[in-house]
This record gives sequence, C-alpha cells and structure tokens, in this order.
Amino acid sequence: MTPERHQQLLQRAVDLAEQALKAGDEPFGSVLADAQGHVLCEARNRINSVDATQHPEFELARWAARHLDVEARRKATVFTSGEHCPMCAAAHAWAGLGPIVYASSSKQLASWQKAWGVEHPPVTPLTIEQVAPQIPVSGPDEKLARVVHELHCRYRDTRST
Repeated sequence: MTPERHQQLLQRAVDLAEQALKAGDEPFGSVLADAQGHVLCEARNRINSVDATQHPEFELARWAARHLDVEARRKATVFTSGEHCPMCAAAHAWAGLGPIVYASSSKQLASWQKAWGVEHPPVTPLTIEQVAPQIPVSGPDEKLARVVHELHCRYRDTRST
C-alpha cells in the first residue's frame, strides 16, 4: 500500500468520525482495508443507541471475523480516528486482525478530557500495546490529531449547552 493511500484511509476514518459527530455521537470512525488498500468495511461510532459497545473498531472486528478468512484478517489494517480502547483492542486481537493506524492516541484523548474536566471513562484507558502487544501500531498522526481534537472540542461543546 502506498503512503498516499495510507494517508487517504486515515483521513477517511477521520471523516467517519465527523459523520458520527453530526449524528450526535462521539467522534470516532474506522476503516478496514486489505493489503492493497481496498476498503473492506467502514464504521462510525454509534454509542448513542442503547448499546455503549457500538464502537467502530469493535464493529470492524466482528465484521472481519464473519467475512474474512484467517489469512485475509492477518493482512488487513484498521485505520481509525482514535486509538482503540481496551475493549476494541481485545476484539481486534481476538479476531486476528493485522496492523492498526490511528490519528490520535488514547493519551491525547485523556489529556484533552482532563483539561475539560470530563469524568473518567468506566474502563481504564490502556494503550493497544498494553492490551494486545503483538499488534503492530502506528500513530498518532500530527496533522490529523489536530483535526480529531477539534471534533472532540465540538462534541464537548454540544454536551455543555
């Protein structure tokens, strides 16, 4: 996969995060691509439903387990607007998916939320490496992390009005 395609897929994940925000959800989006950079599946956050586990990364792991063989899953990459939470990192590992590329890190999100006085999430924010150390990861992306930060600022603003 070319570096240009890599960046396009990461940008698409951020675009999906913006779609989630516009739908009233937290801004997270993810894309599952094969080794050649073809999009296999994409998802956005849908936690405003009655199910708070409707994270896009978790949805992609379930989709991959149902639709791809073991080798195709191993070669697939998840591009995501934010680093996987522990639940999603575990699902990714159990599904046998390949690398993860993220625009913003869990550490960045935690620092933004701390600055805003946001309550701690119900699960400790661990890095992917802490949950699933065998998964290759890449991120954050300096430019897109700023965009993701802005999306989270907009989300916070909708919650404080």
